[in-house]
Amino acid sequence: MTLKRWILAILTLMAVSFLGLSLLSSWTQPQIQSRLELYQTNLLLHASQWQGLEEQQESLITFKDNLIGQTPVKEAYKQYQEVQESVEKTLVKVEDRSTVIAPDSLNELQQLNQDLKLQIGILQTQLGQPDKALKTWQSLIEPQSVAYAVSSSQQITAKVLTGLWQKPARLLPDAEPILQQKLDGWFRYQALVKLYTLQQRPEALLDLETKEQKQAETAIFKLIIVSAIPGLGLVSGLILAIILGIQALLKGKNSILATNLDVHWLIPWSWEIILQVFVVGFSLLGQLVIPLTLKEVFQGLNLQPNTFDVREQAFYILITYLLLMVGGFSILYFSIKPYFPLPEGWFTVKLKDNWFFWGLGGYLVALPLVILVSLINQKLWDGQGGSNPLLPIALESQDSVALAIFFTTASIAAPIFEEIMFRGFLLPSLTRYLPLGSSIILSGFLFAAAHLNISEVLPLMTLGIVLGFVYTRSRNLLASMFMHGLWNSGTLLSLYILGSGGS
Repeated sequence: MTLKRWILAILTLMAVSFLGLSLLSSWTQPQIQSRLELYQTNLLLHASQWQGLEEQQESLITFKDNLIGQTPVKEAYKQYQEVQESVEKTLVKVEDRSTVIAPDSLNELQQLNQDLKLQIGILQTQLGQPDKALKTWQSLIEPQSVAYAVSSSQQITAKVLTGLWQKPARLLPDAEPILQQKLDGWFRYQALVKLYTLQQRPEALLDLETKEQKQAETAIFKLIIVSAIPGLGLVSGLILAIILGIQALLKGKNSILATNLDVHWLIPWSWEIILQVFVVGFSLLGQLVIPLTLKEVFQGLNLQPNTFDVREQAFYILITYLLLMVGGFSILYFSIKPYFPLPEGWFTVKLKDNWFFWGLGGYLVALPLVILVSLINQKLWDGQGGSNPLLPIALESQDSVALAIFFTTASIAAPIFEEIMFRGFLLPSLTRYLPLGSSIILSGFLFAAAHLNISEVLPLMTLGIVLGFVYTRSRNLLASMFMHGLWNSGTLLSLYILGSGGS
């Protein structure tokens, strides 16, 4: 074995170890999916308060039932209970030391657990179960374990809510500002309704109801965007998949799905170049060296990335990703430069082609597939397994400048870089050693694993497989880039809308 191969073998071992440790460390991290479901549930609760115009009552009832269901509070209660039970399980594992979790993540879980109990109690009151609500809040007022230590602000809020619903009611001082500050959205609305009713303040109730109706109308509009429109896309994707499947059965090699199936790449390099590009250029340089170096540079300038506001975090993420692109593309270029000019069909970008239809069609077909896999995946991981760190930042950010920067990173930079690396280079290179189908699956798996969150491997692998299918059939990187950009843009838009729904 040559010295170069020894070095490459050592670097590969380092990269695999880093990937494995990163995936394992994400094991106990919370998923964002549970939070997304709760944000959407909050929109449903707001929308359930919408009364509309008097002459629209009959059509309104039908519309609301179709959009939010007939028992939104009951469904929300079930959803909140499931998430809270999942959080409790993790905290129990931490307490008996069967699970190790970072201090920041533990604090976040404890805070989430307390918030959920406050909210579950309010849901119980709206379901006619005030006694259960009082017991729920009592667990915050008098926690039974050191591991479940409750912040003073949450204890005070629980005491205020207990005072409102106990018999006889007992209104604590500063009840209104505490509810305004510590509760959000529909939960704040219900608590204030109870408070103003007990205080006999009809004007405050009228003003609150007027504001809630405006919020409910907005929630209806947002639900249409995050639920109805993707729902139409999902149905369209299912129909398209069925049509393409039937055509493939009837026409065989002449079907759309068989386009370019018999066209193969001529691959002038060996497995060493594949490892060199991905081990050195993508894994070590992009995911280890560049982030650590950039962090050191910022700290040398007395700037702490973990203290950045959302706009500064967005810039920091964009800079990191652009440097990752420069490093990755540089290694790719110098690795394959000895083989220039490349054979026909490599890194093809054709503007005058049907890339738009391949990209859009792939996106529509991917929707039902990824959603199905995600639902199964949620059951497997029970709310754990980590998430892309960009997602919670985007979810909680309502800064338009930050959103524009996130869009540039996720919907433009990421599709360009990842499609060139995974579909443009890796997938065709693998066909030297594997059949095309196996190459698509393996490149999809590596694409998913590179995101370093174990719970996202199956959904992202499914997406990667569809991206690989789109590229191998269209033979145009613009098709997979467009599909990738559509996917990330849809995710960001949903996050922004859901994040703005709890006010």
